[in-house]
Amino acid sequence: MKTVEIKAASFFELLKLNGQSMWDVFALMIDGEEQLIIFFDDEEKELFEYLLPKTLGQLKQDQENFSKEYAEKIAEFN
Repeated sequence: MKTVEIKAASFFELLKLNGQSMWDVFALMIDGEEQLIIFFDDEEKELFEYLLPKTLGQLKQDQENFSKEYAEKIAEFN
């Protein structure tokens, strides 16, 4: 399994500048092999991990699950 390390702040700023979502980028990274994506802060502290699936179908399912969980978390704060 490949490991991809990403500086979170730079990654999300670049997405914002290019008008892309992280899911668009993840879709481009799919190559038939699972990949561990590790996000770091500017001090190299690990923030979170994401296991990029092997297929676009699995990625779409992850996106749906993430959206649902995110909406539930936001609702808890309101």
